Amino acid sequence: MKKNIFFVIGFLRASFSLMADPLEMLPCSQEQIQLTFAPIVKKIAPAVVSISAARVVKERHSPFFEDPIFRHFFGEAVPVPAPHARVQSSLGSGVLVKADGLVITNDHVIKQAEEIKVILADGREYHAQVVARDVRTDLAALKLKTDEKNLPYLELKDADTLQVGDLVLAVGNPFGFGQTVTSGIVSGLARNSVGIKDFRSLIQTDAAINPGNSGGPMITLDGKVVGINTAIFSNTGGSIGIGFAIPSNLVVPVIASVDRGGKITRLWLGVALKTISSEIALKKNMVVSKGVSISQIYPNTPAEKAGLKEGDIIVEINGHEIVNEAAYRFRLAIAKQNEASSIVIIRGTERMSFNIIPEIPPDNPNNKPQALYGRHPLSGLIVVSLTPAVATELGLGFEAQGGVVVLQVEPGTPASLSGLLPGDVILELNGKASISADQLARNLGRSRQGWQITFKRGTEVFVQNW
Repeated sequence: MKKNIFFVIGFLRASFSLMADPLEMLPCSQEQIQLTFAPIVKKIAPAVVSISAARVVKERHSPFFEDPIFRHFFGEAVPVPAPHARVQSSLGSGVLVKADGLVITNDHVIKQAEEIKVILADGREYHAQVVARDVRTDLAALKLKTDEKNLPYLELKDADTLQVGDLVLAVGNPFGFGQTVTSGIVSGLARNSVGIKDFRSLIQTDAAINPGNSGGPMITLDGKVVGINTAIFSNTGGSIGIGFAIPSNLVVPVIASVDRGGKITRLWLGVALKTISSEIALKKNMVVSKGVSISQIYPNTPAEKAGLKEGDIIVEINGHEIVNEAAYRFRLAIAKQNEASSIVIIRGTERMSFNIIPEIPPDNPNNKPQALYGRHPLSGLIVVSLTPAVATELGLGFEAQGGVVVLQVEPGTPASLSGLLPGDVILELNGKASISADQLARNLGRSRQGWQITFKRGTEVFVQNW
């Protein structure tokens, strides 16, 4: 009986003790009750800007007037009405990264803009000019037209320090409402299949990102920029909790390029690669199931000088795992010029490490985009000779010389009916190798018996006859 009494008393004491602990932990002041991001927002808000970009858009009265088939049947005698122009404005966001007025935003925010205005959080407006563009990463740098040297700005933070689950803020000007802040977590890292033309290594977040947020910063809780908001995945046009940001690592080369006249420097090792899948690894009894295999090494390149060999599997660069070609290109994109990178490879069953200094890939002198015009099926293409520098810049996945790459297909031209797409590489014309854009243009004008074009799209080769 006594044992039971003592047990009940002990149980009651323990219960009251458990009940007392939460009471002691209850907040007893307004500061303890309030959980807020307000101090961070107050710190970062002055450096986040709204961007208004105005462009002149020429609209045709009817697409039939410039259609090549229409012109073929009705001839050149039918007058083509002059297109009428109208001014189109778009809104976006940006962030000041230097006190002298350097702003980072998305390239698509200011694309083809003839006038750019930047509005600070306190209402001040400045005209701005584009000082650097990187179409591949969808980033651009703007310089405010002002003599002020003490503007508010934010520092960048290494995106490699992020972990899934970290809290982040997205700041911007959605729908033109004015500066807006949303919060969320990092939902995923190194997203590489979201249909965006860049290095395909984006930060995914569930912080609400809507139209107009593009170019605004993704902020960590220490008030630093870890990414630039760029896109959302949505079936409705509004946020559904899947947004993407460009890592701050890719912003660094854009900022550095400003002092070089806006020239973005790409580096290479001089290898052609192939991503290893689990099926390939199993079939060839490889010791690893992911990485990139070296399928070719080009002469007189950093890879050849360092002693890499065909068949080597690159599994790590500068301490970061390489799982596919996109991851490899991302690491090379943020590598620093004249600074060695640590490359870990698997050769057979042996794991080996190399210190290699990536170099600027070679290019042909005066290799510039060229428009093809004339009485031939490729009239309306904009092409450039394919060199290692061009292949690296465009991210074609191979870095070989030879061929002519399609950069753009102008609508309403014979080329728009050819089936060729940007990124296609023209290898041969009527059985003759197309070594350069100049040679291709000359040979197109000489054919009177039709044209046979051999081109490469990805890893497949096609032949077209006209």
